[in-house]
Amino acid sequence: MLGVGFLEAVYQGALAAEFGWRRIPFETQVEIPVCYRGHRLECYYRVDFVCFQSVMVELKAVSGLASERSAQLLNYLKASGSSTGLLLNFGSLSLETKRLIA
Repeated sequence: MLGVGFLEAVYQGALAAEFGWRRIPFETQVEIPVCYRGHRLECYYRVDFVCFQSVMVELKAVSGLASERSAQLLNYLKASGSSTGLLLNFGSLSLETKRLIA
């Protein structure tokens, strides 16, 4: 158990290890293209994990989950066409989780 106070990258490494130990299929730092009127833009989003080829998982290490954190994950879902996302915050005294459906 890591506890509070580490950078997001530390929690990402630990969660990747947990996914591996539990045999949860995942990809890390997945690029999500952004399209406008059928045209793929040069910019893209990058989500922390995609599990089971469809569930987007975004990690945070902040004192609390504000609405803009949810909006970020909703944008990822919209751009990717995925419908389910998990927002995990390791920065508060206990793990905060939020499930989002687009």
